Amino acid sequence: MEGPPFAVLIGTLAALLSIGSFAPQILKTWRERDASAVSLRMYVVTVTGFACWLAYGVMIKAWPVVASNLACLLMSGAMLALKLRFSRAD
Repeated sequence: MEGPPFAVLIGTLAALLSIGSFAPQILKTWRERDASAVSLRMYVVTVTGFACWLAYGVMIKAWPVVASNLACLLMSGAMLALKLRFSRAD
């Protein structure tokens, strides 16, 4: 990764926090088998956004952008899958 050491540290921290932010919601939804409080639209938009960032990172060959957005795409995609699986019909 290129850049000043402090910038690399901040970028790494930002990526780890972004990736990890999905874990509590995924764990809660999995344990409770209930995703009724989770917004389907929000996760569709989030997954689409991370897919676009991933494509952008590949196009400009920015591998830290690719890696972090791939991880976020997988986490948000997992949450979207849980939403679709565990949503209760009202």
